[in-house]
Amino acid sequence: MVVIGIVGLCGAGKTSVARILEAAGFSYLRFGDATMEELKRRGLAVNERNERTIREEIRAEHGMAAYAVLNYSKIRELSKRGDVVIDGLYSWEEYLWLKKRMSRLLILAVYTLPQKRAARLSKRSERPLTLEEMRRRDLAEIENLNKAGPIAIADYTVLNNSTKGELKSKVQDFIRTLRRGKNGKA
Repeated sequence: MVVIGIVGLCGAGKTSVARILEAAGFSYLRFGDATMEELKRRGLAVNERNERTIREEIRAEHGMAAYAVLNYSKIRELSKRGDVVIDGLYSWEEYLWLKKRMSRLLILAVYTLPQKRAARLSKRSERPLTLEEMRRRDLAEIENLNKAGPIAIADYTVLNNSTKGELKSKVQDFIRTLRRGKNGKA
């Protein structure tokens, strides 16, 4: 059993990569669902400001490893069935917390050029962002959520600057590499 934590800035393609892994047989878990559930519970609109407020409140209450702590039982349950992909591991503290508890945690960074991310985010049907909103979110996540650490130490990186087909091919290459390693043939 392996758990893949996907990291990257907003609009990089983390969810696209996670869904490709899910289609290849990985169980899917999105850390951000905890934020969405809290927004819904409070009857708040889904927008950048409300999401940031909720993320920061959750971390203020549970610490910087909050999303790992809150989702750990789900990860353990899913891992009983096989490999797991976590969409959106964010903070350095989440990484450290999970790394202490999981022998097969690997980090997969998804990197996309800022101008490509901005173009994608402006066209997104759910939670679109302007260039300025993207920049504010990037800075908030790097400065307040310690997001840069997991990206910097990622075990693997996928560059996502082209087409969905090319991204799928790169992720399938990653899966083949991962499976060769699991069979002792890396």
